[in-house]
Amino acid sequence: MKEPKLPRARGPLSAGVISALTFGEPAPRVGSADPLGDDLQLALYLCYELHYRGFAGVSGEREWDPELLRMRGELEGLFLAALKGETAGGDDVIAVLEELLVEPIDARGVSHHLRDDGELWQVREYIVHRSIYHLKEADPHAWAIPRLQGKAKASLVAVEFDEFGGGRAERMHAQLFADLMDELGLDSSYGAYLEVAPAEMLAVVNMMSMFGLHRSLRGALVGHFAAAEITTAPSARRMAQGLTRLGVDPLFFTEHIEADAVHEQVLRRDVIGDLLHREPGLAADVVFGVQATDWLEGRFGELVLGRWQSGRSSLLVPVSDLR
Repeated sequence: MKEPKLPRARGPLSAGVISALTFGEPAPRVGSADPLGDDLQLALYLCYELHYRGFAGVSGEREWDPELLRMRGELEGLFLAALKGETAGGDDVIAVLEELLVEPIDARGVSHHLRDDGELWQVREYIVHRSIYHLKEADPHAWAIPRLQGKAKASLVAVEFDEFGGGRAERMHAQLFADLMDELGLDSSYGAYLEVAPAEMLAVVNMMSMFGLHRSLRGALVGHFAAAEITTAPSARRMAQGLTRLGVDPLFFTEHIEADAVHEQVLRRDVIGDLLHREPGLAADVVFGVQATDWLEGRFGELVLGRWQSGRSSLLVPVSDLR
């Protein structure tokens, strides 16, 4: 298995993590830092990636390095506090999920733009952004499996089985996404575009890893997963229409239209329903997971559309400038 390369640092925190991984130096103290900025989000992503595929030249033993775990905890504390500060909170799970099911008539997000007016270079940029997650699609959610029981566990595993291709490697969603990248002339190697992904994209993926790696946040992870499945089917339909318009195979997105509509029902009824039947005290955490997902995705979408509308790339480096 080819491991990704360590990226360049974006500030003292990420530089400290890279030095620790490369030269064995102690991880730095965090202190005060922008919890949503490039430096902290990259540092946190690097720490989390040790629990996935790691990095070339970095020993697998570093996954449980106490200094890195100490630093990661400090980074997480800042990130978690920022997310809680940007979300309304509450414990009405039904209401917060129902809000996601109703899309305003005048809604204009990234998928709307790519459906109607998007150019091929914008599609390629968007796919580069999403590769940070989709090349490991469903992996962060797998952390929930040992943290659930009964119907909630069995139902989440059923959803994950679909995400992982129903036992067929070529149908895994991560592989379908890699195939799409290949068709678009992009590098489908795992982690190939970490270097150019902005903090807004890293934060979306870091949220999943943070929720998944903490048993205390299992409710938030389930809430996030449900929110993602609820919003994916209509977005995937628009993306499929946009890719078809541009002559690109939409298989990755058409796969999600029907599947995620079913997954949404399973997650709402069988996963969240059973989880809250067993642990009603987790309702506020489920709501938080939904709200944090909605806020971070909205923040990412605003960045992308804002850059495109001003004629600029939404990546740290345009795809056309990459070698």
